[in-house]
Amino acid sequence: MRLLLNLIWLVFGGLLMALGYAIAALIMLILIITIPFGIAAGRMALFCLWPFGRTLVRRGDAGVASTIGNVIWFVFAGWWLALGHLVTGAVMCLTIIGIPLGLANFKLIPVSIAPLGREIVDVEQAQRFDASDTLSVPGGPRP
Repeated sequence: MRLLLNLIWLVFGGLLMALGYAIAALIMLILIITIPFGIAAGRMALFCLWPFGRTLVRRGDAGVASTIGNVIWFVFAGWWLALGHLVTGAVMCLTIIGIPLGLANFKLIPVSIAPLGREIVDVEQAQRFDASDTLSVPGGPRP
């Protein structure tokens, strides 16, 4: 089922959103000081290509630097990526088949606003380690 959802996701918007993250990564990698933002955007691009079956968890070692980085990220890239998820999700929700994919887009909005201090893991790995602070994203464990 995950394979089917991922393939539908990829064709109907996932590729476009991943391209947005990849563009943000390339722009952020141009300057040396923004390389951590470029790496985060690259991780999110890969996550947007194949989101079902993986989830995001907060890293235990994330601190003040991640918070400051997330504020800078929001100003330069997060708001328009979140807007892309909002528009793509709204368009996907126009059809009955697209509703699960649209809801998945809406669940990715908080992550697109603040990606630093988060880690992408398999759902099974998150359940194995009992990640109680798991973000609700497509294919993520149920609370």
